[in-house]
Amino acid sequence: MTDIRKTLENIGLSPNEIKVYLTLNDHGSCKAGRIAKLAQLDRSSAYNALKLLQEKGFVSYAMVGKVKWFQGTGPRRILEYLKEQEEDVLTILPELQERHKRQKIEGQVRLFKGVKGVKSVFLDMIRTGKDNFVFGSEGQFSEIMPEFAYQFDRMKKEKGIRTQLILRKGRKELDSKTSEHRYLPGITESPAVTNIYGDKVAILIWTDEPEGIIIENAAAAKAYKSYFDFMWKHSKKCE
Repeated sequence: MTDIRKTLENIGLSPNEIKVYLTLNDHGSCKAGRIAKLAQLDRSSAYNALKLLQEKGFVSYAMVGKVKWFQGTGPRRILEYLKEQEEDVLTILPELQERHKRQKIEGQVRLFKGVKGVKSVFLDMIRTGKDNFVFGSEGQFSEIMPEFAYQFDRMKKEKGIRTQLILRKGRKELDSKTSEHRYLPGITESPAVTNIYGDKVAILIWTDEPEGIIIENAAAAKAYKSYFDFMWKHSKKCE
């Protein structure tokens, strides 16, 4: 079962907002005092959560006499809210990209943690749009993130990105449509996988909590690519 509370937290709702929103979804129209009681919040916290939810468009109210009766808007409002956030980001994106370009420095290193962080590394490969050269893979990407591995393959195909990938014999990745796989005999098992694309080198470390490192340095990428080319020349095709 999907963790509703976790998903609502991920889109930016506070714990108190989540309690109030779910209370209204479960019980329908309520006065503020009853909401506080059902959500197990003090009145001040409940009122503050209601105010924030109204600003997001997740809660509305109707006046019955002089009393406000609050109700949650339909769940599809969540999708509308996310769309509005996306539109807001799109309006500032050009300026942010220009600032990013001005502040960009050669040799910068970025660190990423967890599955979501590693996903950001793969999406950076798509944004860069350059062919990817990989060595050290044990097939961890496909084992740990199988659904995203297929999405990544599709995105590469759409962007015309190809991958040359050196694995340990007997291992494989799922992005076979856009990749050529080869192996080198005698390679020992390793959690570290090196990706070279454009002027960047990404090292993915597939431990219990995976980590990623992106090094943006043309000289480093060129040196790693030379090392890759030597290994590719001496590798064998996977059967």
